[in-house]
Amino acid sequence: MTDVLRRGRASLAFSFFAQGATFALLVTRIPAIQDRYGVSDALLPAFLAAVPILAGVGSVTTEHLVKRIPPSRLLRWSQPVVLLALLGVGAGDQLVELAVALGAFGLAVGALDASMNMLGVSLQRTYGRSIMLGFHAAYSLGGIVGASFAWAGAHWHLSLLVSYLPFVLVLLPAAFVGSRWYVDGSAPEGEEAAEAGPVVFKLLLPLCLVMTFAYIGDSTVSNWSAKYLQDVLGSSEQLATVPYNVYMVMTLVGRAVGDFGVRRFGAVAVVRLGAVVAALGFAVVAVAPGAWVGMLGFTLLGLGLCVIVPQTFAAAGRLFPGASDTAIARLNIFNYVGFLIGSPLVGALGDAWNYRGAMLVPMVLVLVTLGYARSFIPEPDRYGDGHERPRTADVGRGSNGL
Repeated sequence: MTDVLRRGRASLAFSFFAQGATFALLVTRIPAIQDRYGVSDALLPAFLAAVPILAGVGSVTTEHLVKRIPPSRLLRWSQPVVLLALLGVGAGDQLVELAVALGAFGLAVGALDASMNMLGVSLQRTYGRSIMLGFHAAYSLGGIVGASFAWAGAHWHLSLLVSYLPFVLVLLPAAFVGSRWYVDGSAPEGEEAAEAGPVVFKLLLPLCLVMTFAYIGDSTVSNWSAKYLQDVLGSSEQLATVPYNVYMVMTLVGRAVGDFGVRRFGAVAVVRLGAVVAALGFAVVAVAPGAWVGMLGFTLLGLGLCVIVPQTFAAAGRLFPGASDTAIARLNIFNYVGFLIGSPLVGALGDAWNYRGAMLVPMVLVLVTLGYARSFIPEPDRYGDGHERPRTADVGRGSNGL
């Protein structure tokens, strides 16, 4: 049983890594994609918005599919579709081909994100201790690797297809082979079985808001950090590319040690600390006199925001132990809601007011998370004895059918 869980954890971590790399390869080459397909500046936002919208559709669809198909099987087949869709983006040259590839990417990403986090939460429950942040650390590492390869492709003026093909040729078979060892969580028993039932949206809403606010903050960094450093803080073009890389490195660091913090101090304390650090980061960015102080702010943002999303998924699983897959699929939609809101919100405020003031809005939204911190009650508290309890994995529900 220990070997089964160890392999399941490692294979799922690799899936998170592969998705982080894939997503970074797509978003960091958007200018090259725009040039290749001749997408106008007016049309580009429509293409970019379509991906998270379709991802939301994919997540909703996954909610219904997991009633009949194990999440492991959905993840096994959705990840290759995402990788092949990325390859399709690099291989085409007509707008309709780009639309089809991005459409497939969006729908498959919704299923992948939902099923991946379902497996992560269920495996954490089986372990009986916090391991969810470690999976998201693997995602951050993948994002750093993918962005680095994307930089190399741009630096050496490689075509999109040449940049993407080696990555897909390596990741696709590796992810598919690794999917043999995914472990689906056990069916609820005892007290948890009694609690199984429909997901009450009113109870899930606080976590949905936290997820939205966290992704508004994340999309603010990914979409506006370079422009803010260059246009507001007067940095060079080269230095303006650094904040997002620093942000990603700090998310990796924070998530790599975050599980230890949850085990030692509890999820509530970790989420509260993350919200305070993230808000401090936005405040530093807003008042920074120069580029290097601004860089410090983005460093704090990476450390603070990185713990919130994984713990929000974990909290949804604890809140609805008998219907965690449904809760996670619905919660995952607000990942994309935050992404859709964040970038245009900051842009509109920056144009109408100023970009320093615009940074205060995600700061306030992140601080609102403090009011919902009690939604992250750690699982041991449900039993009243303060001890973590390991659970038995239902190996019969594994994706390899053994």
